[in-house]
Amino acid sequence: MPVTKYYPFEPEQAPPEYRGIPEIDPRLCVGCGACVNACPPDALIKIDDYEKGTRKIVLDIGRCIRCARCEEVCPTGAIRLTQEFEAASDDRSSHVEVIELRLAKCRGCGKYTDYTERQLQKVLSMIPPGIVEFDRVREKLPLCRKCKRLLTVVNATKFEEEMRE
Repeated sequence: MPVTKYYPFEPEQAPPEYRGIPEIDPRLCVGCGACVNACPPDALIKIDDYEKGTRKIVLDIGRCIRCARCEEVCPTGAIRLTQEFEAASDDRSSHVEVIELRLAKCRGCGKYTDYTERQLQKVLSMIPPGIVEFDRVREKLPLCRKCKRLLTVVNATKFEEEMRE
């Protein structure tokens, strides 16, 4: 049995426990940014464009250290580490994966919020039916931070006036 391997002419198999190149499933990603916050080498970044109403999650495989923190924290299972380990390429753009999502619009002022439409849908789908406060939650969810604060002040003022009566 020869000791020398014929790699790269014959494919080499990685062991099952090998943490390879991460990949993002664009169908599952909601754009929450948990992976971005957990990534030590900043291989994942989040870019919000409030003019266009988009959020980009950008994965730079060249910066990735295969620590699997992104996979651990992803609430939807959109990121997984593959068995693939060959990342060498002359084309730097082949090392970059971009997921683009729509930001949700605020119902109050019409500006884009800090979360995506998919995040909003995911949260609404997680609220069990029959909750008394559901309508109030549903009313506040599609608001930007400024409008939420304004609504809180308005509600606090109404409550204070009711308490005086």
